[in-house]
Order: sequence, then C-alpha cells, then structure tokens
Amino acid sequence: MSDSLDNQVKVGVGVMILKDGEILLSKRKGSHGSGEYAFPGGHLEYMEGFEKCAKRETKEECGVEIQNVQFLFLANITKYAPKHYVHIGLIANWKSGDPEILEPEKSESWGWYDLDSCPTPMFEMCRLSIESYKNKVNYYDK
Repeated sequence: MSDSLDNQVKVGVGVMILKDGEILLSKRKGSHGSGEYAFPGGHLEYMEGFEKCAKRETKEECGVEIQNVQFLFLANITKYAPKHYVHIGLIANWKSGDPEILEPEKSESWGWYDLDSCPTPMFEMCRLSIESYKNKVNYYDK
C-alpha cells in the first residue's frame, strides 16, 4: 500500500449543535461534499482532545460558542473516496454567538434548521449524526 499522504486515513470531528430544537448547518464549498449541508467540524490536530477540537472548529468557522459537548457516534467513512476518514460525531448545546461566515472559502452560509426538516443534500457525516441522535446508533462502518 502507498505511503502517500493522500492515501492516509484522517480523523475528522463534527459537532451537531442544538438550539431551541434546531441544528446549525452550513452549505459546504471548496472540498469533498461541496454543495452539501454540514455542521461545524474539521481535522483533529496532533495532541488535541475531541471537545477542544469541536469548540475550536466551531469558533473558527462561524464564531459560535458551544457547551455540554458529548460523544454521539464513531464512523469509518469512505463515501468521499479517495478520501478516507475516521469520524467522531459529537453533540453540543449552543452557548452564545450568532453564526457568521468566517471561512468564506469553506462555507456559503450558516443557518438554524428544524431537526425534522433539514435542507438537502446532507453531508454524509451529518446525515449519520441525525440518524444516530434519533435512533441511538453509535457506530457506523461505511
């Protein structure tokens, strides 16, 4: 197997943020899943904790602060091949801040959406987050 950086498994962290029965979503651009709706998230940095990653990515991407971060699910994701991710799905509550586009090269817009009527298409990791939240499934090997 190749040792190329392109062929290495990456660790991604995403966080489903709840506020008054709604979830925060952005329309992705510039990467895999472009045009799909997604939560804040990104790559886990070396020696970084999952909660710290979720809080950092959320603040960097949309200026929102979160609290009560908890584990939701773990997934092996190959849908966006040749990219391969181990994804840690977290859930949190909104603490403060109005979402704004802080990384315009990665997001078109931010908005709060009803959990039962989300926009489509949905980024695979976010689709799994909602499924996990509703069905209490915490492991996916896709």
